[in-house]
Amino acid sequence: MRELILLALRAVRAHRLRSALSMVGIAIGIAAVILLTSLGEGARRHIVDQFSQFGTNVLAINPGKAETVGIPGMLGGTTQKLTLDDAEALRRIPGVVEVVPIAFAMARVEGGGRGRSVFVYGCTPELSEVWRWKIRAGNYWPGGDPRRGPTMAVLGPTLKRELFGEKEALGDFVKIAGTRFRVTGIMEPKGQMLGFDLDDAVFIPVARAMKMFNLDEVGEIDLIFTNSQVLGQVEQGVRDLLTERHDGKEDFAVTSQAAMLESFGNIMDVITIALAAIAGISLVVGSIGILTMVWIAVGERTNEIGLLRSIGATRRQVQMVFLTEAIVLGLLGGLLGLGIGTGICALLRAAIPGMPVHTPIAYVVAALAVSLATGVLSGVMPARRAASLDPVEALRAE
Repeated sequence: MRELILLALRAVRAHRLRSALSMVGIAIGIAAVILLTSLGEGARRHIVDQFSQFGTNVLAINPGKAETVGIPGMLGGTTQKLTLDDAEALRRIPGVVEVVPIAFAMARVEGGGRGRSVFVYGCTPELSEVWRWKIRAGNYWPGGDPRRGPTMAVLGPTLKRELFGEKEALGDFVKIAGTRFRVTGIMEPKGQMLGFDLDDAVFIPVARAMKMFNLDEVGEIDLIFTNSQVLGQVEQGVRDLLTERHDGKEDFAVTSQAAMLESFGNIMDVITIALAAIAGISLVVGSIGILTMVWIAVGERTNEIGLLRSIGATRRQVQMVFLTEAIVLGLLGGLLGLGIGTGICALLRAAIPGMPVHTPIAYVVAALAVSLATGVLSGVMPARRAASLDPVEALRAE
């Protein structure tokens, strides 16, 4: 095998330009596969990480499940409102740790002589545990009955900076949709998710938000449970309890964070594989190039084949000479493409800080395996042609 590889490398070196052109197709294909799969896998990991910051033991309940064909609330669909009483009832389910009802709307927030329109979240102090949104300075308003809510607010760090700058905001007042609130806390930074600034928001008691925005329902109820082992039990408990409270109708949607992340991960895996398949089309061009080169080499080296056979080389040995040459071309092209692909990924990370680019090891191994397979498949026909030549006639060739 060592002699075969050395012989193949000498043959490649003897025809540098032709060999380089043959390897280019493989290199482009492998580089494209590495680049596209790195972008796809990077995007998948980035978005999964973004959602995972809220925890995985989270269950979200939303109103609006259609009973019949139609859009909820229209054309035959019906919706049932979720209330604060529903949220309080969910606390009784075994395995549930915390529950937070949420009402939200856009409103203008004014303070420090400035104003801006942001998302206003009506919630309870349990938001800190359910969403993992901690307070950097100060505190939430006092807990207790969610139907009562003081005029207290917690600002996101971006909103605090835009309204008050470097000035201390705790104890100061802001106006939200014309209502005066005392600032009792500042959130820890959470950054952006899918282009949305999570820090540019304000949090107030849910009862106060419902009154301000004239709402008689909450938009969502989120809860956390003890561990993943009780997910099925808790989810069924939620369905049973709310169905009973809603006159026997399951007119709500229950979604677990873990299930959502798994579904999203599966979708991104399919997209990544599709991108790899599209990029792999160029490998066909590369394989044709290798096949052509080895086929031409067989014609040019007919006399050499005759000489090999005359000194005792078997058909199998002659076949392996040209098959090894094709394999070497495929592997060299694969290594070149791997270097180009990973190099471009490194340049993207350096040029665009924060860009989610991750090269999966599995795809690197797969890329090299594909380049090897391409060399084998491309070299089979020319190698068989070489092995089938008549030794006497091959020696006569010029």
